[in-house]
Amino acid sequence: MKTFSLKAEEPANNPVNTDFIKGLNKPQLEAVTHTDGPLLIIAGAGSGKTRVLTFRIAYILGNNLARPWEILALTFTNKAAREMKDRIVQLIGDEARNLWMGTFHSVFSKILRMECHHIGYSQDFSIYDTDDSDRLIKGIMQEMNIDTKATPPKSIRFRISAAKNKLVSPAHFPEQFMSSSVDDIAAQIYPVYEKRMKMSNAMDFDDLLVKPIELFEQHADVLQRYQQKFRYILIDEYQDTNHAQYMVTKMLAAGHENICVVGDDAQSIYSFRGADISNILNFKNDYPQTTEIPLEQNYRSTAAILKCADSLIKNNKNQLEKTLWTENEQGDRIILLESFDQWDEANRVASYIHKLKLQKGYRYNEIAILYRTNYQSRVFEDVLRRKGIPYQLVGGMSFYQRKEVKDVIAYLRLLVNPNDQEALMRVINEPTRGIGQKTIDILQQTARKADIPVWEVLKDVGSVDIYTPAKNSIAQFTSIIEDARGLLGETPLLDVARHLMDATGYIKQFVEENSHESLGRRENVLEMLNAVSQYEESAENPSLSEFLQQISLYSDIDDLDENQPTVTLMTAHASKGLEFPAVIIVGLEEELFPIGGRNGDEANFEEERRLFYVAITRAQKHLLFSHARSRSRFGEESRMARSRFLDEVDPNTIQTETGGTIVQNGARNRDRNSTYVEYDWEKPAATRTKMSPPVSVPVREGEVTVGSKVLHDKFGAGKVIHKEGDGADARITVFFQNYGQKKLLLKYAKLKSLD
Repeated sequence: MKTFSLKAEEPANNPVNTDFIKGLNKPQLEAVTHTDGPLLIIAGAGSGKTRVLTFRIAYILGNNLARPWEILALTFTNKAAREMKDRIVQLIGDEARNLWMGTFHSVFSKILRMECHHIGYSQDFSIYDTDDSDRLIKGIMQEMNIDTKATPPKSIRFRISAAKNKLVSPAHFPEQFMSSSVDDIAAQIYPVYEKRMKMSNAMDFDDLLVKPIELFEQHADVLQRYQQKFRYILIDEYQDTNHAQYMVTKMLAAGHENICVVGDDAQSIYSFRGADISNILNFKNDYPQTTEIPLEQNYRSTAAILKCADSLIKNNKNQLEKTLWTENEQGDRIILLESFDQWDEANRVASYIHKLKLQKGYRYNEIAILYRTNYQSRVFEDVLRRKGIPYQLVGGMSFYQRKEVKDVIAYLRLLVNPNDQEALMRVINEPTRGIGQKTIDILQQTARKADIPVWEVLKDVGSVDIYTPAKNSIAQFTSIIEDARGLLGETPLLDVARHLMDATGYIKQFVEENSHESLGRRENVLEMLNAVSQYEESAENPSLSEFLQQISLYSDIDDLDENQPTVTLMTAHASKGLEFPAVIIVGLEEELFPIGGRNGDEANFEEERRLFYVAITRAQKHLLFSHARSRSRFGEESRMARSRFLDEVDPNTIQTETGGTIVQNGARNRDRNSTYVEYDWEKPAATRTKMSPPVSVPVREGEVTVGSKVLHDKFGAGKVIHKEGDGADARITVFFQNYGQKKLLLKYAKLKSLD
């Protein structure tokens, strides 16, 4: 086992020029140069908090108050940590790369790698993602004959996660979480889940925060070392910390009490993940000597956008006092669009994007569409794709979540930690090698009876009562894994991974299948190998364990390319910490934004309001709100009431545009098959088209072509935008003014012509 040592060192006597602080405003300067004792920075939206954090660390280093490895800086995204560290390196020099800076999970997993032997883990422990945890929980439920359809494993995981974030152990779970039938089941599963995790030498995401607390509570000497080591602790987005994050940083800060937290209670939006807004509201109770500095000057948004946001958030009750202001221009009023349904909404938003690009000169990457839930993206993706507007989706299926990629990762995890039962169960018969479910069940039962990992059973498979062909397949499988494990440390990681894929026949199966889908999967596997290669080239001391840790803690927001010439689609939650010149917030309807509807409690509405506030304050120059009068939900058309939040913002900041009229777009000389729709609000008032009441006649099947104007008994007037087939079996797609896009069988549609 590798050994690690930590030693607190006296700061070196080599001061660095700190003239970079001269451009700060007065509160920012106070926050950067306050280096003695607890500090609470209340950073309003767009007030330059990232700059303050970056300069504060650089100032501490530049004045020799600490060495880089004596500063612990915790962020909520790897992207933020990477960008801040790069900036500090520019200011201070390469030594700054030794900062302990990263997300809570990445930093504390690093500590656990060094110290986990104290609590019974080896340093090569696996990190289980939510899929791994769900699979493990499902297996335990099946062993206990608990119906996994009536009680989905995910619901049990949520309860276990909630317990861990509140530092509630399996033994104390029944005392604090017994309010439903799901809790009854979770109380049975939780202790078994923990035992299986330990046996697999694995931790889940919550463990990366909980286990350090366990470590520090059981080993005071280890805690003392880290308390002495970290002279300064800085925490970003403190309003979104949960109880475990609060406790572990409080334990570490007890050494020097030079803890600086930055946050904004008005942007606390993660209570569903266990975030506790009281952490920031009560900070001064925890540290009575706290200096509080508000950052109130907004550098991001126009005065109109800021006034809109401020008028909204004033409706929340429990807040820290602050008043945002800006020297930026007044700017345009916020446009409010009212659309017929989600298709009409998406088309009008696409038209607005065209307008921003053609009339305002915006690039696509300067525009973002924000929505409350991920499923809302589909309609916008369809419309943007059809209109030729490039986009990138944040929050869709990650590359690392694809089945074949997860299979490769599972194989690699086995090389590092063969006791990882979920990785083993995922690939033991992938590709098919004659190890069926019955055999797997026997192997698992044997392991449970002996209270040993399944891998130990595989290594002694000769003594297990299963068919000889299965024994031979298992022996071959274990030989492949052991052989590849023997290459680690001596052979480049890429060569090890290639060898493993060749020996298992994993890539070969896709080549032999030779379908479009299988070849696509092969490309994904090759891209995964490319990721191994890129990591190996960039890492100072590459190891498979570190590579797997990076992947397990990956977030799709870390991969967002803000310079890519595409419109960005993301949830309001995902937009936190970002900014765009133009922001479009869609789906502003009751029961959608805010989620919770009529039955939601006030705390829920306050958090939803904070989320809307976050979305608004992502905008720099242009902001558009959008809501639809009806929306298809679960296959049913539902009438939608506009969001209460639209009635809370200052009406003087809003310019309302109601539903538009579809007009012929000959002036733009588009193809007849184009579905581009031009709306009244896009055109000068003098040129807007007025439509007389339509004259209709029954339509004959052969008369319907793309571009035909038709009338439907239920959906009203519309335009044919696509046609498949001929005669009685023809299928058409019609865009209706009031109902959006509908697919119809022509022989049943009973259409009338408006041409």
